[in-house]
Amino acid sequence: MKGMTVTVHRSMPTVGVALLITGFLTACSAPGDSARPPTTEASPVSSVAPTTTVIPSTTASEEPPTPKPTPEPPIPEPPGASIAVDGGDPVVGELGSFGWKNAGSDSPWLDGSPIHVGAGERLVFTLSEPVAIETWQVSRVIPGDRDGTGAVGMSEGSGEPITFDAPPSGSWSVGVSVLFADNLGGAVYYWRIDVD
Repeated sequence: MKGMTVTVHRSMPTVGVALLITGFLTACSAPGDSARPPTTEASPVSSVAPTTTVIPSTTASEEPPTPKPTPEPPIPEPPGASIAVDGGDPVVGELGSFGWKNAGSDSPWLDGSPIHVGAGERLVFTLSEPVAIETWQVSRVIPGDRDGTGAVGMSEGSGEPITFDAPPSGSWSVGVSVLFADNLGGAVYYWRIDVD
């Protein structure tokens, strides 16, 4: 170092002087060097980049999706039914109260599907599927009678075919009640019959 003199006393052993000089040089080294840790062998630099896991944040405005309600399966219904004048186009009736394969529905007396016939014509009842019928009954009321208290029996029987004569002249709500074979249940079908 420039401008500094080190005095060595002869009474100090040579090793002690060397240690003293080394300590002095270390203390007087350039500013900032003392804070630097001693260098060691350079550690190898890893070439693998650090991975970062991104966790999505939820805010108060985000709500979990509302599950859609599962629709209930439809109630099984008995086969449809129609009536027709011999040689005429069949008219499908309205299904009223029924019990079918452990399911069912209650209904008031319905006016029914409209059909126009002549007085005294023969009507034929047909199911849309080949289901056996045990017994049946045909009744009529004045349209608008919802509880059927004024019902008048027109015909009844067992098995098939189901046929009956048209009611007297006027407008009638006619119900055909059937009991299916093999304990499948029963049903009532309705027509609004206008008779000349």
